[in-house]
Amino acid sequence: MTSEQPTRIVLIRHGESVSTVSRRIGGHRTCGGLSPLGREQAERLRHRFVETGELRADVLITSHYPRARETAEIVAPALGDLTLVEIDGFGEHDPGEQCDGMTFDDFVAAHGEREWDDPWGETFPGGETVAAFHFRVGKALHSVIDEHRGSTVVIACHGGVIDAAFRILLKLPGTGAFRLRSLNTAVTEFELVSPRTWQLLRYNDSAHLAGLPVETVR
Repeated sequence: MTSEQPTRIVLIRHGESVSTVSRRIGGHRTCGGLSPLGREQAERLRHRFVETGELRADVLITSHYPRARETAEIVAPALGDLTLVEIDGFGEHDPGEQCDGMTFDDFVAAHGEREWDDPWGETFPGGETVAAFHFRVGKALHSVIDEHRGSTVVIACHGGVIDAAFRILLKLPGTGAFRLRSLNTAVTEFELVSPRTWQLLRYNDSAHLAGLPVETVR
């Protein structure tokens, strides 16, 4: 890569997961991968990239969650002949062993509604704080950016990671102020325009999902 080429970070949220369909907290220990709809969403994105040629990646990264890896594997053929790199730092907010796999209803019954706007407060008992989660994602992002200057880096990841990236790259408040709802397999893209300044090129680009349900009907 030459220094004349821009550095771009493209975040793709994974397709719908089995955990979401079963209404469970899907940490990396219990993640069951993609639902049938999730695979169809990822296939739609692959077909879109093949037809439009809008994105060519230099690096393809996934978190260690099966749902992110499956999404990356499905989309990969449209991005070039790349080796898939797994980086744990791009995993979703870790609920910890105690809460991983619990149903949402059981979690609320056992622990009540949680305070998510306190970055150092307990969210999942035994799990990561928001501050620890953001630190982990930020460390992974900066490491990838430093290593791949002048490249387009595509990362298959999670809604929480996309939220954290917004806050980190655009220097926004660590918690509160806004709420993002990134759709499954939606594309979010940032470009480095100066040594310390990123601009948002697109957020939640999900045109390929036209005609599909937002989530599996149960």
